[in-house]
Amino acid sequence: MLSKWPIRNKLLVGIGLLLVIVATLSGSGFHGVYAYRSLVRSLSGRATELPLASQFARYVSDLRMIVAQVRTARAASVDVDAPQGLDRDALGSQFANDLQLLRDTLEEYRDQLLDDNNPDDLKINDSHGEQVTLHKIDASLERIIEAGTDTDWTTHALGIETLHAELARLQQLSWELPSFLHQRIHSFKDEVRSQYRAAIILTWVTAVLGTVLLGLLIRLFYTWVFRPLRVLVKGSRRVAAGEFSYRIALDTKDEMSELADAMNDMTARFQDIRDGLDRQVQERTKQVVRSEQLASVGFLAAGVAHEINNPLASIALCAESLEGRIQEVLDAAPATMSSDHEVIRNYLKMIQDEAFRCKGITERLLDFSRMGDVTRQNTDLRELVQGVIDMVGHLGRYSDKVIELAPGEPIIAPVNPQECKQVVLNLITNGLDSLSSGGTLQIELQKNRGQAELVFTDNGCGMTDEVLKHLFEPFFTRNRNGQGTGLGLSITYRIVADHGGHIDVHSDGPGRGSEFRVSFPLSEQQKERDHRYQAA
Repeated sequence: MLSKWPIRNKLLVGIGLLLVIVATLSGSGFHGVYAYRSLVRSLSGRATELPLASQFARYVSDLRMIVAQVRTARAASVDVDAPQGLDRDALGSQFANDLQLLRDTLEEYRDQLLDDNNPDDLKINDSHGEQVTLHKIDASLERIIEAGTDTDWTTHALGIETLHAELARLQQLSWELPSFLHQRIHSFKDEVRSQYRAAIILTWVTAVLGTVLLGLLIRLFYTWVFRPLRVLVKGSRRVAAGEFSYRIALDTKDEMSELADAMNDMTARFQDIRDGLDRQVQERTKQVVRSEQLASVGFLAAGVAHEINNPLASIALCAESLEGRIQEVLDAAPATMSSDHEVIRNYLKMIQDEAFRCKGITERLLDFSRMGDVTRQNTDLRELVQGVIDMVGHLGRYSDKVIELAPGEPIIAPVNPQECKQVVLNLITNGLDSLSSGGTLQIELQKNRGQAELVFTDNGCGMTDEVLKHLFEPFFTRNRNGQGTGLGLSITYRIVADHGGHIDVHSDGPGRGSEFRVSFPLSEQQKERDHRYQAA
């Protein structure tokens, strides 16, 4: 299900996993760093208490020395109220000064203890024992202050003993202050051992969790991004190598899948275009072959025409000379030979006409074989077609077949009239030869998309696909009467192509008739007249 998400959501999931990995590793690292900082701060703060406790104990010792000095002097003196060699004022002043220093040191120690007393930190910061001892010290210190503020305490035995006892107790309490810290430091190693073991376990757990999440992230990115990209690259390379039938298969249902479908559609369209181009190349190749065949026929026709032209010229020249000489002989002959004279003259005239007719045919064949420009002029195609129909109508072998020209307006096209007549004649005779007795050949002349279009439709024998394939090749014929050279449609195709037109053939099959559709470009006058007619 997740694989069908859009890439945007997949990237968000990947970023989320990456953030979880970073947060896990960062949390573990910060925990270790802050635990270490807390330990260092705790040790540093508690270490500051030790000099103050030592200084407090030193001041207590100084006070005890003063009191001990007074006690010793009283014990050695005869007059206990006024011991000899004892400066009471100096001792009283020193006692008061040391007592004030003791009090200041105690307050400083108390403030430091309050700063280090953090219940959220390690147990080494627990100062409950120190606080209890401080309360005892405060009580003892109050009694010492009360006894020491008397200026004559040096002369009163009760005051001296009271101070001596309280200072001894205060000395004991001052020694207790660092003992609590020493005990906690001694037991601190057990506490720290459990904590750093927990920290090691936490570090390993976060490291394993981060590794698992990183592996999951890599796996997801491979499945969602890298593998589809590899499939796309592999498929594009195969298509680039020419395997246009190959299709990229991706079922991720995301943008990668859409890209694969787009590439498949592009490949399919390119394959269709390539197949179309291949078909066009095959058709153009057939046309080139057909043109080469026609060129060969033209070369052969040119050679044959040159060979036939010379005898025909000699025949025509001899017929003209013979006509002139026989005319002189017949003029001198008796009148009874006038009828023979007319017969001879007609035969000689017929020989000349037919010789010049053959010569004209060979000259046109030579013109057709040449690749140069042909003389073209604006010609009424309807009138031209009607003239060919009238000429074919006089042929006896087509008397039992019907030719119909659909009525319509004149259509002007720039063509060579003689060549265009040959095209129409070839297509009419081809259609009539395919008809049985009583068959009909229909001819339509119309304008279609700037072209003059001639349509020849018959209900004759029709054609197979094999015949349609080779129809315009030279010397190919399927004439039902076994006659024909197979050059008529080849010449027709060549003439139409030279005029910038085209010819299409269609047949539904044998026995179902045929249709030839020939197009010639219209003249500019015809196009302009049609344009004015449409505008009007």
